[in-house]
Amino acid sequence: MGIIDFILNLAGVLLWLNWRSSKVDPLSRRRPATLMGTLRPAAIKSPRRWLWLVLIAGLLVGRALVYWEFGSAMSPVWAGKLNFGTVILSIPCHGNWAGLTHILLFSALSFGLALGVLYLWLLLLSLLKGPEPIHRLIQMALGRVDGWPWWSKILLPFLITAGGWLALSWLLAGMHIIPRPVSPAQRLEQSIVISLGTFLVWKYLLGTLLVLHLVNSYVYLGNGPFWKYVYLTAQNVLLPLKPLPLRVGKVDFAPVVGVALVFLAAEFLAHCLIWAYLHLPI
Repeated sequence: MGIIDFILNLAGVLLWLNWRSSKVDPLSRRRPATLMGTLRPAAIKSPRRWLWLVLIAGLLVGRALVYWEFGSAMSPVWAGKLNFGTVILSIPCHGNWAGLTHILLFSALSFGLALGVLYLWLLLLSLLKGPEPIHRLIQMALGRVDGWPWWSKILLPFLITAGGWLALSWLLAGMHIIPRPVSPAQRLEQSIVISLGTFLVWKYLLGTLLVLHLVNSYVYLGNGPFWKYVYLTAQNVLLPLKPLPLRVGKVDFAPVVGVALVFLAAEFLAHCLIWAYLHLPI
């Protein structure tokens, strides 16, 4: 069911992006200057924005019911997995009403994690400041956040995740999904460690950018806006490696070294955070 859950999360994210972009109507903002005051643009009937949210809610509830029906009939009982970077939650799908409540929570959290990964990637691309016109899509998705200072873009996901886990841990402990923290201090410490783990998802986007840059360096794939964006954004990522002698003749090893460093650093951080979570002081 993991693949099905991934596909449905992707569908939910696309519905969310449609909801976000539905308020942007470029036709309603453009009017020829020569016709200003003489002609009015034809009224364009756009779908109601709330319908996208209804579709998302229907998707989340509908798949939870399917999981509950089929997952509880499996032997052993199917359990949904939620990867928070430092902690992996397992939510079993029992056939009783409590199991339905658990699987509804899993469906909502699974979609929330997918949406969180998307916005973490968008924040990273905003920090890297790639060229137009691709960066305009990042601006549309992030809104005013794209114009915030760099330090606030890094602090924002940390604060949201920390606050979200502080609230969520009460619910998860009450539903006996996680052990109840022994003290408020430990609950706060858990939220800080888990918040730091959210940045681990950046390794996949950075790795993809550098691999695409490497491929495009040796295989001509065109000169379109996308490949220009990949090249210039990858150069921003590799800027700390520029002083190093990583070019031998016509071969540039910087993208390979960059990918290795990104994943090694992420792996080291993950081990440190897991160790810190398991050895939190009471």
